[in-house]
Formats: sequence, C-alpha cells, structure tokens
Amino acid sequence: MSRRRHQEQEADLFSEDGSFANFDDEDNVSTSASEEEDDDVLPLKQDAGFAEKDSDEENLERFVLGSKETFREQLFRDDFLPTITDSQALVKAEDAATKPTGHEHLPDSMLFTIDTVGEPQTEADDLTQAQKATTQEQSKDQPAWEDSDDERLTVSLAGATRLRKLRISEAEDVVNGTEYSRRLRQQYLRLYPLPEWALQGSGSKRRRRRSSATSYDGSSASDMEVDSDGESIDSPAPLDDFLRDANSFRAGADVNGSGASRKRRKLRPETIDIQRTRDIPDTHKAAVSSLAFHPRHPILLSCSTSSIMYLHHIDPSAHPTPNPLLTSVQVQRTDLRRAAFVGGSAAGDEVIFAGRRRYFHSWNLSSGSVKKIAKIQAHQKEHRTMERFRASPCGRYLAVAASDKKGGGMLNVVSATTMQWIAQARVDGRGGVADFAWWSDGNGMTIAGRDGQVAEWSMLTRRTVGVWRDEGSIGGTVMALGGRNGPAEIGGDRWIAVGSASGILNVYDRAELSSDGGTGAGAGAGAGAGAEGVEIRKLPTPTRVFEQLTTPVSVVAFSPDGQLLAFGSRHKKDALKLVHLPSCTVYRNWPTEQTPLGRVTAVAFSAASDVLAVGNDVGKVRLWEIRS
Repeated sequence: MSRRRHQEQEADLFSEDGSFANFDDEDNVSTSASEEEDDDVLPLKQDAGFAEKDSDEENLERFVLGSKETFREQLFRDDFLPTITDSQALVKAEDAATKPTGHEHLPDSMLFTIDTVGEPQTEADDLTQAQKATTQEQSKDQPAWEDSDDERLTVSLAGATRLRKLRISEAEDVVNGTEYSRRLRQQYLRLYPLPEWALQGSGSKRRRRRSSATSYDGSSASDMEVDSDGESIDSPAPLDDFLRDANSFRAGADVNGSGASRKRRKLRPETIDIQRTRDIPDTHKAAVSSLAFHPRHPILLSCSTSSIMYLHHIDPSAHPTPNPLLTSVQVQRTDLRRAAFVGGSAAGDEVIFAGRRRYFHSWNLSSGSVKKIAKIQAHQKEHRTMERFRASPCGRYLAVAASDKKGGGMLNVVSATTMQWIAQARVDGRGGVADFAWWSDGNGMTIAGRDGQVAEWSMLTRRTVGVWRDEGSIGGTVMALGGRNGPAEIGGDRWIAVGSASGILNVYDRAELSSDGGTGAGAGAGAGAGAEGVEIRKLPTPTRVFEQLTTPVSVVAFSPDGQLLAFGSRHKKDALKLVHLPSCTVYRNWPTEQTPLGRVTAVAFSAASDVLAVGNDVGKVRLWEIRS
C-alpha cells in the first residue's frame, strides 16, 4: 500500500469536527483486500527521505502529539468529549442520597464491619499504633544500653505456636527484635501485674538496672537458665535485691538462728489448731522432690524433677498474688532431686542443689554467683550421682552419699566453703546407706543403713562412736533428728525417728541411747579420743512405735522447736500424720478425710515452726498455719 493511501485511511478515522469516526460504517474505512496500490505516489525527496506532509497528516499529528494546546486541554475539549458536570446528573445524585433507606436510626458500628484478616489497611493502622506505643514507652524510660542488632533481627510470630499470642492481627508475621522485646514485656506484665509494694517503690526516680538474663522489671519473678555442662552459667539476681524491695520481710528477719523474737506457746497434745492458708501459686510440672525454708526470712525453696527451682515469699496476705514468686531457676537437662539452704554464721546465704548427675551446683544468694562442683578429688569414681547430700547446721561441712554398695556404704565429707575432701564415713551392712542426718552442733552424723543398723559417727574423731539396731526394722528408708537438750556427746538432739519399708516409724529418745555405765557392748572399737565416756546401747527400746501407715515411710521431718513430727508415705494418697512431742501422740483432728494432701512427696516446717509446707506428686505445694 502506498504512503498516500495510508495517510488517507488515517484521516478517515476522524470526522471533520475531530471526533472518532464510526467503525461500523464500511464506507469510511475500507478493508477490501482486492484494492490495488495507488500509482499516485508522491516523489520522495533525496535529502530528507520522506514525503511532504499534507494538511490531514498535520491535523492528526497536532491532535496526537499536541501543539500549542496541551494534551489534557485537547483531550477534554467540549467538542471532543461530553461534559461530566451535567446539572441533571447532579440533581439525580442528590435525590438518590436524600431518599430514605430505613437504616438512618442504626449506629455506625452496626453499619460497618472491620475485617482485620484480609484488610491490609487495618493492619497498617495497628502497626502504626504499635510503633507509637513503642515511641511513648521509649520516651518514658530510655534503656541504659541498646543493641543495634535488635533492629536487624527478625522474629516470626506466626511460625511459632507460643508466639502467636504476641500478634496484633492474624495477618502479622515478622517483627524486628526491638518490637519483639517490647511485646514480651507487655505480655509478661499482663499475666503478672506489678504487686502493690513494687508500685509504691517505683515512685523513686532512681531505678536499678540488670542484665537481660536476670532482669527484674519490678515484677515478682526472674528466670535463670543454667547450662548442664557448667561452661556458661548466668548469675541470678542477688537475694538482697529482693529483700530490699519487700518491706514485709522485716517481720520475718526477727526470726533467726539465735531464737525467735516472740515466744511460742506450747502445743497441746491430741488436738491442734491448724488452719489452711493460701497455696504456693506456681505449680511444678513434676512431683515436688524437696522443700526447705530459709532460716532467717519467710522464704520457701522448692524443686522438682522438672528441672525448675522456685523461691517464694511466704505472705498469704500479699496483693494481688499471695505468696509471690521471688525468682525461679531452671537447670537444663537436670532432674533436681534435692535443694537446701546452707546454715552457719551467714545462714541461708547459699543454696546447694543437685540432681541425678555426677555434679552439683552452689548458688550464692548474696552475690548471685553460681558455681559447679564437678567431682570430689580422689573420690570421683565413687559417685555416679550427687543427689543424696546433706549440709551440716553449722554450715562448715557437706556430706554426700557414695553410690557404691559393695560391703556397705560410704559418705564423703567435704568443706562447704572450699569443696575439698575432708573425711570419709563408712557403714558396714547390706544395701548401703538408706539415709543420714547431721547432729545439731555439726560435729557428727547419724547414719541409717538399709539393713536396720544405725551408726553414730563423730567428726572430732573421724570414727564411728557406736552402732545400734532399729527395733523390728526389715529395711530402713528414712530418718531424721530433732528436738533440743539431748546428749551433748552425740550432738545435743533430743529425738531420732527411723522409718522402715513396712510402714512403721520408731521414735527414740537419744538420752536413752547412751548410758553412763562403764563399758558396753555397743561402744566397741569406735570409742576413741574425744569420745571418752560415750557408750551406745546396741538394742535400745523406742519411746513410741507408730503403725498408722501401711506403705513404706518416705518422708519424715521435725519442727525446729522440737514439738512436732510429721511423717508420711508417697505410695498412698493422703498418707500423712502429725505427732506431738514429747507426748508422742498422733493428732486426731488433722489431717481429715477432706484435707487435700494427695500423695505426699516432701514436708518442711518454717524456722518459727508456725507454717507447714507439704508437696505432692502433681507438683503442688500446700501450706498450713500452725496456731496452737
């Protein structure tokens, strides 16, 4: 097709007034394939290479590319498109808007619905509000140190099930590290509101700072994870920081090892005034394995095989949470079997805890440092586990039962300060050591064997003072020492209780174990320097035999004032008895059939002997107040 023909077809697309031509009109645009090329072709100029423009081509070029008039003005000319500001159309729109629809009386909340799932604009608004909240929070309390990596860190909230609750909308997924930390703090304060005493203390402008691993943002708890390898251990917050904020501890500080500030009344036999108080709010995920009260403050230490250890402030009237949590320690991959405060001049400033491992840990509450004791020099092969340990009341020694049972049992004594080996106590008998307890003065131990033999071992002579046999025992399980004003030669304890696998508990008066008569068969070769005049009867008679239990005795504990004895069995539900001393009578009014004990796994008395704590196999710790 020639260029002239092409120009004529382009000109036919538009009418004379500049409007588009009708494409349905076959006369205007010809598409016949039989039409031949027109011979009337304009000669091309040799210089430019193009034919001269005619008027139609200039009009088309002016319309498409524009000339003096702009493209927008040319496009919306009155003669090209109909106007959109028609007065009649506006009148029709106003009439439609004023027409009643029947929904005028409804509020806006019923007429509109905000879809937070599929509407990105709502999510953006929520994120904007979250960023504003972050800015306000930062303006109130600027951190002492910021990590620049938090901005580059990304955390997926939708990918982890436990993090989905932190999302503002269901469509939200990835946030940076700073926003993630802020939402974690908000979630924690939502679950554990600030206690009243913390709100009062927050009025001061000076605020203490702690590391991220042991932060204590005015809340009642802080977690610390201890690596089982002992190479990377984070130090928990010192106990002094908790005591500084808790004003109610002042009353408990009056009760110390030297005696109570208020004189306790003597308890009555047969019936006791005991009242259940608020339970410990935190529940272990496994059976409670150990309970211990702080010797100077109303603090309860509890642990379980779920690798968690709790410190609670015993205050049933605390608001909003009774008996609030002070701190919790999680020992990774270690089933905690026992935890205890270490006594001495700085009573309760150190906690020893261990599980079924070849090592144990020492936690200094004053400094917050945690150290690992991996082995006992020259005796590491004798201990496959460190869970069976006892700290002396004086705070000088720590005894650990060996795992070897060949030909009897062994106890290795180490220094509580240096953890260096000092001495070894041996017990001859089948089955090894069942249980042992330190004398109240810390100068010796009483060791019960599984075959029913009981040995008195002295730290002064580093030898056995005497051996006697528990009457009617077919297999020893547990034992405990308690009371005051006993024989000074064997520690000064008044009572000793020995439990057996048959469910029988024998209570002996230690004054009847030793006699001042010359030489007895029980003294044997164990008597030596520092133990002259000590004679142990070989077959003493128990002061009282308790046959209330039918399953093996697993727990036994004396109150610090020596007026109460609690013993029970974990093999049967609600198997716990409370005994009055020195009458050795079982209280008949407690516990009752409605007392919620469960299977008792641990028992402990407070330092003032006015609170009884009982742990069971489902991880709960229940408290009772002993009045009179």
